Amino acid sequence: MTGLEREIRRTFADAGVQGRLHAAPIDGPTREVGVDPDEPAVMASVYKLPLLVAFCRRVDAGEIDPRERVTVHPAEHTAGPTGLSVLRDPVTMSWRDLACSMISVSDNTAADVLLRRVGLAHVNETLSDLGLERTRVLGGTADVHRSLVTDTATADTAAAFRALTSNDAAPAVRAYDAVLASATTPREMTRLLAAVWSDRAASPERCRFARELLGAQAWQHRLRSGFPPVGVRVAGKTGTLAAVRNEVGVVQFDGERPVAVAVFTRAARAEELLPRADAVIGQAARLAVTELRSGRL
Repeated sequence: MTGLEREIRRTFADAGVQGRLHAAPIDGPTREVGVDPDEPAVMASVYKLPLLVAFCRRVDAGEIDPRERVTVHPAEHTAGPTGLSVLRDPVTMSWRDLACSMISVSDNTAADVLLRRVGLAHVNETLSDLGLERTRVLGGTADVHRSLVTDTATADTAAAFRALTSNDAAPAVRAYDAVLASATTPREMTRLLAAVWSDRAASPERCRFARELLGAQAWQHRLRSGFPPVGVRVAGKTGTLAAVRNEVGVVQFDGERPVAVAVFTRAARAEELLPRADAVIGQAARLAVTELRSGRL
């Protein structure tokens, strides 16, 4: 174990989380930083990144018109704190704007509607085609919520999350198990990001679209919090499920090569709000990126 790996592990431990990380320059020298980079991790909403790539590829193939309008009714909503999930009336928007809401504010309803149009099989075919053999998507957010209700023996999603965020209950749920849930590894997520940044995941036009959406990430309290507000661009996708907090993204200092970073964590405590558990994602990423860019990128 290197001194840097020990420091990152200590940073995770101080924040009360178990963490996994991989960071590597995109299209640069084959240097990397890893903390259990090949261990499987629950994706939570990080699954929306493979879904976005699969959407882009179906648009490239002429199978989906990104400008086609679709109306989403409240009865179709998946529970969530953002986007269409909190609206009260039917909304009509294009497929590409659904993708925008899915990535920029992690809109659960937009993601589930888009997943039905793209198709789960196409998402996993995309992952296989890109050589990401240890990454799999088993369903959308609504599927996760249904499993939580069953596993917590509760009546609805709200009650399931109350049980999940109670330190007294601590139920065992499939959504926390990388064997039974949509899962990936930190290394495979940095490979996927590298494919998007190098126009290998889809056409250059669609990869640019994906990069723009990831760059519009609204949440700044995880990966972005580890880097200066000026002179560095951060694009990413978060994933949250009670004690699970993740973010995968790309960090680029002005004039330097971009660095792909994937951080997956699970907190020891169950509270819904754990600011240190959010911030440690940025802290660990900064340690890794600083090592990689220390005059050698």
